[in-house]
Amino acid sequence: MPIIQAVKGTRDFYPEQMAFRNWLHGQVRAVSERFGYQEWEAPYLESLDLYAAKSGEELVKEQAFTLTDKGGRVLALRPELTPSLARMIAQRAAELTMPVRWYSFGPFWRYEQPQRGRAREFFQWNIDLLGEAGVRADAEIIGVGVAFLKSVGLNAQQVVVKVNNRQFMQQKLAAMGIAETALTDCFNLIDRKPKMALKAWREYAATLGLSGAQVGSLERLLEDADAWRDFPPLAQLFADLEALDAADMVAFDPTIVRGLLYYTGTVYEANDAAGEYRAILGGGRYDNLIADVGGAPIPATGFAMGDMVMELVLEKYDCKPNLPTTHSAVLVTLFDDALYPQAARLATELRRAGLNTELFLEPARLGKQIRFAQRKNIPVVAILGESEIAAGEVALKRLSTGEQVNVPRAEAPAQVRRWAAEAGS
Repeated sequence: MPIIQAVKGTRDFYPEQMAFRNWLHGQVRAVSERFGYQEWEAPYLESLDLYAAKSGEELVKEQAFTLTDKGGRVLALRPELTPSLARMIAQRAAELTMPVRWYSFGPFWRYEQPQRGRAREFFQWNIDLLGEAGVRADAEIIGVGVAFLKSVGLNAQQVVVKVNNRQFMQQKLAAMGIAETALTDCFNLIDRKPKMALKAWREYAATLGLSGAQVGSLERLLEDADAWRDFPPLAQLFADLEALDAADMVAFDPTIVRGLLYYTGTVYEANDAAGEYRAILGGGRYDNLIADVGGAPIPATGFAMGDMVMELVLEKYDCKPNLPTTHSAVLVTLFDDALYPQAARLATELRRAGLNTELFLEPARLGKQIRFAQRKNIPVVAILGESEIAAGEVALKRLSTGEQVNVPRAEAPAQVRRWAAEAGS
């Protein structure tokens, strides 16, 4: 019978992949909590109506994995987290201490074509600041993102956080005579500018009803790297980022508008400076979403970062760490079934002393057990034969050097701890 394959678009996490996922979560947690953010989580299943309220039911049905429960309710495996955040904040807004600083790292599902850096099941970091309407909140959130990028070894020559403001763009488009009803189409046009040949982009603009003069004005705006200087919220944002020591990785880019309809102000995304990877992380201000799910109006800003593109970027710039997949400090040998009670007791003593300990379960020659420890990168082997038991000792072998010492059994944990610590340093 052939081996049943994993579901298309999902991933198997063998120990080496799990080690990276846990490391990434640890980096996310460390940076988030350094800025005072609290970890939270939401259900993996939500009502489809929750997402439809934000993005439209048709779009959600195309992207979400949906199911109908026994009560006839249409549910979705969560394709994103912000609607769940809005629901939870709306439910307890009166009880929460504002501003709320929350972050999460968990799994999501979207029904789309799997490709490099994108799967149907993925992990994502979400971080949000709610209850502050000022630009300083946007600066802080971007500052968290920059601090994370630096913490994993990336720099401004490798990754840049590109920033814009939806209100700024609306003002500029209105000045060009573009109607408010056409703003969504124009934002889509702007978003496509870096991805299309100029001739095709101009032809697309014409299909949206833009005149030649309007297209020319828009092109000039999208090429103006200093346009932000005359818009006070953006000028304040860059000043605040300077104070947060984050401005070195941030740049204004008028083509950044973000695709989601609910953004109301500052928007941003981190891109590979070489142009290979877009939207390493991305987000912005969304002041209307809490009200859209039935809560009181609460200003909010935040971003999301997927694990898959982040891993590719770290690999590209040689920043992905070489992580251990085994956490055992010591292997306890077994040479004879009659010795198992003594070996098991030694393993228990080592574990009680706080040492991760593996016990060889079937009798084998010493060479085989040492090779097993070497393959698993276990730094120390505790050899317990009849002579060691009779003497009340344990023979400890340090695999990196081949050094072997006999120590009283009570001193074994301290010696293992010293060697294991040196192996991990």
